[in-house]
Amino acid sequence: MENKRISKDEYYLGIAKEVSRRCTCLRRRIGVVIVRDDQIVGTGYVGAPRKTKDCLERGFCLRSELRIPSGQRYELCRSVHAEANAIINAARAGVSLLKGTIYIWGSHYGEENSLDATPCFICKKMIINAGLAKVVCSSKDGKIKTFLIFDWETDWKVKDIIDDKEQYGIPIRKEEFKK
Repeated sequence: MENKRISKDEYYLGIAKEVSRRCTCLRRRIGVVIVRDDQIVGTGYVGAPRKTKDCLERGFCLRSELRIPSGQRYELCRSVHAEANAIINAARAGVSLLKGTIYIWGSHYGEENSLDATPCFICKKMIINAGLAKVVCSSKDGKIKTFLIFDWETDWKVKDIIDDKEQYGIPIRKEEFKK
């Protein structure tokens, strides 16, 4: 019997998966762990702002009721994304995230299999401004996806943000933005 030690990426994504169990969203379970110098400095999950009612308490998702597709009309969502919550929680604690790594694990609500947990455009902008260096995400094929923030910055300098390749693992259809 061989004892195989899991990688740091597997370790931190496993913790992010556990964090996702606190989610109050009826669509997705996303958990985040932010690591700097091999220490966890922030965590976050999808949920309503502190001291407000969430979708679980209300028993429905407004965006689902209105048949709003995933990735659209975030302003109608009660929840704050896990990435934003992790950054906010670190700020509340006075912790710097500079050059840290953000680990994102996600699944569809009620499922155990991971999904492509690539951040949305709004969260990508916050991740860049927080000074994080790397993003490590779960994927539906079980492989770990890694992104360097420097690559996003470089790409967006040459192209435009809407030229980004994917959002939550879904290829972006640019024709939607040209209407």
